[in-house]
Amino acid sequence: MSELLSIGDFARATHLSVKALRHYHEQGLLEPAQIDQASGYRRYGLRQIGTAQIIHRFRDLGMPLEDIRDILHTSDLSARNELIARHLRRLERELAGTQAAVASLRDLLEHPQVATPIEHRRLPARRVAAVTGDVATPDIGAWYNGALGELYAVADSQHVEPTAAAGGIYADEVFTVERGEATVYLPIAAQLRPAGRVHLRELPPVELAVIGHDGPDEGIDREYGALADYVSRHALAVEGPIHEFYPVNRHHTADRTQWRTEIGWPIFATATTP
Repeated sequence: MSELLSIGDFARATHLSVKALRHYHEQGLLEPAQIDQASGYRRYGLRQIGTAQIIHRFRDLGMPLEDIRDILHTSDLSARNELIARHLRRLERELAGTQAAVASLRDLLEHPQVATPIEHRRLPARRVAAVTGDVATPDIGAWYNGALGELYAVADSQHVEPTAAAGGIYADEVFTVERGEATVYLPIAAQLRPAGRVHLRELPPVELAVIGHDGPDEGIDREYGALADYVSRHALAVEGPIHEFYPVNRHHTADRTQWRTEIGWPIFATATTP
């Protein structure tokens, strides 16, 4: 019996389509055992079935082709195990994100109304240490974490204690066109020397309607929606950027369930404001 299979028979044996086998050949994952020079027809060896099955399993797990190629081509067992472990960690993160999204959706369906109270807050002018940048909205999370870490590091290195919770200011463009100016800051009383991206800034007084959100950012859009509804119904909204405050963040604890974010919508308050 021949030890070579046609590409069609090999596809049947491995449950990989002919199109997939050709793609894996082009990507250097699975080279045919023999290629007819005249017709270009591919034939595969019986011993390659195991390799094809490994590729199939990894693709079912969503592993990138580059990682599969590295796994197949390395003879270093520890390097191979690290590549597999890295992908499994990525799957765990994605699973956690999916579970959080499902929990948020279930909560939205079962409790469509947000019961979180809304308060009015008048802030005076403040001196802050800040990091400001032009940021794409999909990158805002990574940018925020880096900026906040840099602020705390510079303040700690100069023995400057924040006088209030860290905060953020986000231009309308961050929400409307997915790119705009963002600022993360720490209020300070003592003098601080600018370092790296950290600079000093004076924030003007502002009046805000404020709502709180406990836990990580998943589901924070519900509080944003409730706050917008409140401000609109009471005709309080004025032009200005969105403010956020981070009284409990990753600097204080790694437990995401303990985090707290407060969202501030600029308003014009009066003595009769509800």
